Amino acid sequence: MTATATIALDELLAAARGLALAARWEQATGLLDAAAAGLPPSAAGRSANARLALAAAEIAVDSAWYNGNDDGAALLSKVDSAALDPPHRWDLGFAGLRCEYRSRLGRPDPALREQGEGFVATAPDGNRRGWAHMYLGLIHDNVLGDPAGAPPHYELALAGSAGDDLLRREAQRHLGGHAREAGDHAGALLRWREATALGARAGMSAGTLSQQILLAVLARDAGDEPGAVALATEVLRWAEAIGASAIAARADGFLRGAEVG
Repeated sequence: MTATATIALDELLAAARGLALAARWEQATGLLDAAAAGLPPSAAGRSANARLALAAAEIAVDSAWYNGNDDGAALLSKVDSAALDPPHRWDLGFAGLRCEYRSRLGRPDPALREQGEGFVATAPDGNRRGWAHMYLGLIHDNVLGDPAGAPPHYELALAGSAGDDLLRREAQRHLGGHAREAGDHAGALLRWREATALGARAGMSAGTLSQQILLAVLARDAGDEPGAVALATEVLRWAEAIGASAIAARADGFLRGAEVG
């Protein structure tokens, strides 16, 4: 593949990911599908097709948190891993771990922690290592039931988040949750406000709404029920408008008095 073609592919992938962050999931995958349909039957075409298929699968894995789409595992299984270079092969495996994490919530599985540790050890660069630490923390928190083991990994993710607003957002989001659990309302508010702004700066529509729900949680904690209800009502309205059904359900549950964390 020529340098010009590589740049064009990277720009197309960035455009698709931008659409996905803006909750335009169908448009994002449609763009990737259209690009794949025009590839030549060559080694370069095979490599590009694998990158496009990986991006579509990663979008499905990410969007499942917002729209309930569970196509991620099926799409990952169709990616031609042999056509990927080593860093993107790592990305493929890591997307599989993220998909498996979602399916294992609340179901202790030490093997998942071992997988996470493996991705930390084999990460091809600091940013990917930061993401691996992020998910290793999540596994401790939400799969192993070991909340004390999670924050050190979130801190390592935060330390490796330079230039990556989405990774910093994730780390601050979950460190904020631990601050709230420890009774540090001010610390939680500081981290969750930053996470909300980071998601907005990255163009993350659904993720920003999910953060605003957490700000509503803190408003309720502080006794500001009218403010909490006003914010959650708008989140519900906006989430329904963009098709983020999972976020809409959380907002609706919050308005009905459910605990949201």
